[in-house]
Amino acid sequence: MLAAERREMLLSRLRSDGKVVAKDVAAELDISGDSIRRDLREMAADGLCQRVYGGALPASPAVADYATRTGVEPASKQRIAAFVAGLVEPGSTVLLDGGTTTLAVARALPPDLRCTVITHSPTIACALVENPSVEVHLIGGRLFKHSAVTCGAAAVEAAQLISADTFFLGVTAVHPDYGLTTGDPDEAAMKRALAARAAETHVLASVEKIGAVSAHQVMPLVDVASVITDAADSHMTRALVERGVRLQQVR
Repeated sequence: MLAAERREMLLSRLRSDGKVVAKDVAAELDISGDSIRRDLREMAADGLCQRVYGGALPASPAVADYATRTGVEPASKQRIAAFVAGLVEPGSTVLLDGGTTTLAVARALPPDLRCTVITHSPTIACALVENPSVEVHLIGGRLFKHSAVTCGAAAVEAAQLISADTFFLGVTAVHPDYGLTTGDPDEAAMKRALAARAAETHVLASVEKIGAVSAHQVMPLVDVASVITDAADSHMTRALVERGVRLQQVR
């Protein structure tokens, strides 16, 4: 089998099984494990998979730049946003993570809902400028342009001075075995700092993020109150429930 044919086979296996185990594929094709690992390294460099010990898992498309992510599953994000906006209690203090799904949540908040939103996303803060009933607090720090959020030591320190009822957390990937992950270590650290300041954390996961993996862990699944998604029932959603995750499926 040619290298290009192996690559197509590995991509097909990722789509059908949600993973590739290098030693199993090597045995199946009767070639060396080094050949499969080399294929997976090249695929990972092209953003087609996320390498893990022993093989690979699907890479999240949500690690793309901010402008690109706005065009990924917009209908899914709108469904989740409408559901989440209905969860915000009048008078509550809400932490909104950065990202395109949480931006949709900010835009979906009713104009007569009185609440406080704390965010480290200038984009979300600007989206709420015209909302007459929402008080907005913006956390400063180094601007991470890839995701249009502040992070770094100054932002983490500022986060430690706030308290909120609920944190709506955005991640690039949700996997039953690898938990909640994202593409940048500083951004992951900022997400953990925000989660530590809220009474409960809910993960917003549009359909393309379920079953995918990114490079940096944010936090374990056991540390969140629920995962809110519109992903249909699948072996991945069932595996999340089996791990004890409260899955709120939006229809």
